[in-house]
Parts: sequence; C-alpha cells; structure tokens
Amino acid sequence: MPKMDLIRFTKMTVADIWADEAQDFTPWLAENLDILGEELGMNISSVETEAPVGSFRLDILARDELGKVTVVIENQLNTTDHNHLGQLLTYAAGYNAETVVWITDGFRDEHRKALDWLNERTNNATRFFGVEVEVFKIAESAPAPHFKVIVSPNDWSKRIKASTNGDLSPRESKYKNYFQQLIDEMREVHHFTNAKIGQPANYYYFSGGHSDIKYAASFVQGNKARVELNIDGEKEKNKQLFDRLKMIQSELETELEEEIAWERLEEARSSRVSVYRPGTIEDADKELDETRAWMVANLLNFKKVFAPRLPDLMK
Repeated sequence: MPKMDLIRFTKMTVADIWADEAQDFTPWLAENLDILGEELGMNISSVETEAPVGSFRLDILARDELGKVTVVIENQLNTTDHNHLGQLLTYAAGYNAETVVWITDGFRDEHRKALDWLNERTNNATRFFGVEVEVFKIAESAPAPHFKVIVSPNDWSKRIKASTNGDLSPRESKYKNYFQQLIDEMREVHHFTNAKIGQPANYYYFSGGHSDIKYAASFVQGNKARVELNIDGEKEKNKQLFDRLKMIQSELETELEEEIAWERLEEARSSRVSVYRPGTIEDADKELDETRAWMVANLLNFKKVFAPRLPDLMK
C-alpha cells in the first residue's frame, strides 16, 4: 500500500480569531449569518446589531426569512454563565422572539439543561438553541469557523429532516429544487455567497455586505420573477437611503441596463429597488432555466452597481 501524506487538522481557540466579542465577533456574525443558518436549517438575515432592550443591548436581532419569525442571538465568547442566561431571556421577552439562540465557545451542563427545560416547558412556537462556535484550520489554510448545535427543540431534527427528505408539497419541492440550483451556481461559479441549502419558499435572500442590505431573488404575484436590492433596517434610515438612490436613478438604470421599479413601500419598514420579468415556478424546465440565468445575471449586476455606492450613501 502506498504511503499517504496526511495533513494536520488543528483546532484553534476562538480568541485567536476574534479578540473582542462586541467589536470583532458580533459584526462578523451579522455579515455571515448564512453559516449559522445552514446549521440551524434557517434562512437568517440580520435586522440590527446592538439592538436596544430597555437599558440593555441585544447582540443581534435577526429574522428567519423562511418562517417569518424574529430571532434573537446572544453571543458569549467564553464558558456560559448565569448573567448571559438572564440576558438571553430578557432579550427574548423584549422582542417577543420565536427563536432564541445562545452562542458560546463552551456550554456548562447546567445551562444546557436549562435550555432543554425551556424547550420542554414553552409552547411549540418558541424555540431555544444552544450553539458552540469552533475554529479549525488544515495545515496552513485560512481558519474555518464551525457552529455546533448543542441544544435544539425536541422536534427540530424531525422538521429539518422533513424539509430535506421530501415531506413537502409539489410546489414547495419545485421552489426548493429551483433555488438550490440558483444557490449552488452563485456559490460555486460566482463566489457570491456561502449559502448551501435551498428552502421550500418562493424567494431567497443573499447577504448584501451590511446587516441592513440584502439581494434577493423571488417569484411574486402576477406571474413575475423579481431580483431586488432589499433595504431593511430602521424605517427612517431605509427611506432616506432609498431616496438617495432614487436621486441617481438614471445613472443606475444606465449601468444595470434594466428598467428599475422604485418601490419605497410607504407603509412598510423596508424599501426595495427591483427588476422584473415574466415567470412562475410552474413554467416548463426550459423557461425556468432562462429565468434562473436572468436572476444570476441581475444578482451579479446589482452587486456590481450598488455595492461600491452604498457605503457613502448609508453614512
């Protein structure tokens, strides 16, 4: 048997990568929630960091775009303690959150049991997760973060298994398969995202490089396909950013080579800048391939056109 050259697999300490939780880890996580979402079986997008709860501050207020529920995330880059458990419950109550995530680099058995107890005693609409963050590297590779789920609701693994193994309606299966192909191409070919799991929904949100900004592809009412820049932070700031973009409308439309739909959405918190084409998930395979190619091209173009302008416009 020929001799094999094996490479050393090294576990690093979290402090090697993120020296400070508030200044380093929380901002990184807010921009990389797709990695956490992959482990939890969710499509999580950041709403706000350091979100106020009375005189306290929640690390990350987020949203599960698939379930349309509020997610609160509390980070602790050391072994769990009673103070953070109390903060976690305070933040969950403050935002009436359906999903509560405690991230740490080590769970005490007492705190793991506390989350298990909460999952058993609360209703099915409220879910508590305990997650440990780890960092690995292979030889001289760049460090790779990994989230390990330590605590989850009793039925959560069954729900994830059902969503991946076929307990879906025919229409949900079509959405899941369609967006899986889209995500795979955006990740493997264009390095646009780290996302790996398609969801059985009519849309998918991609990180826009800022917690308030997302790029999205979807099928919407009127048998239309849509690609959008979604602005979804604080309502007043959303509208201000939308208005600044609208001031350079002709410049943006020239570069995008598409007619833009300017959707300020006066009554909603969010606003969006969108392009449309005819399309539905019930289309024939050839037409769906054309729609997916259109979505890929426009997602890439949106990032190319908007990303350089957003930092200055958001100041």
